Amino acid sequence: MAATTTAPIYPAPTSSATASGEAAMSGGYQIGPDGVLVRPAEHAASTYTKPELPEEAKENTERGAELAAEHYLATLSYAWNTGDTQSLASLSAEGVPFADGHIEAINRLYANGWAYGNQAQVTDIVTVDPVAEEEGAQPNTIGVDFHVTTTNGVSCKEQKIVISKEEYTIGFALWMTWQDGRWLVTDGYIPHEN
Repeated sequence: MAATTTAPIYPAPTSSATASGEAAMSGGYQIGPDGVLVRPAEHAASTYTKPELPEEAKENTERGAELAAEHYLATLSYAWNTGDTQSLASLSAEGVPFADGHIEAINRLYANGWAYGNQAQVTDIVTVDPVAEEEGAQPNTIGVDFHVTTTNGVSCKEQKIVISKEEYTIGFALWMTWQDGRWLVTDGYIPHEN
């Protein structure tokens, strides 16, 4: 009987993308050593500029409260794009569920992912009015209600990409309280219209 050569059932490993020094890919994205898709360099967190607080937002006036509220919104978008929640946390009082909820959501995403392209633009100031203590506000609180046009952008959680580039408009309400010589968020909500 003559000996025949057949392909083995379990062939010997050949050089793979990772063995050759190339990164493994998933849907056009590189997979990082932690198993999370690598954020594209052109959208790196370092490409985003941290918002600066306008000088007028440092004044104990209704206009100051309004500008501080707009700065909070810009910093919220910055936090989604960079993962920097310390800057956002510094703009609210401690224990504010609205602010803490955003910070926790961003931290959860960045534990195993990233985001870029989040944008929020104030399109209309609806009201800027003092809020009475009878309504549950702390003394020296101004309510700022505005409309915002926003885009969520692109987010990645582990190896799942979600693209949400469509603009939509929402209401955004913040209670800004003058404490220790500056405006802090002490409450907030996104009103739902019927």
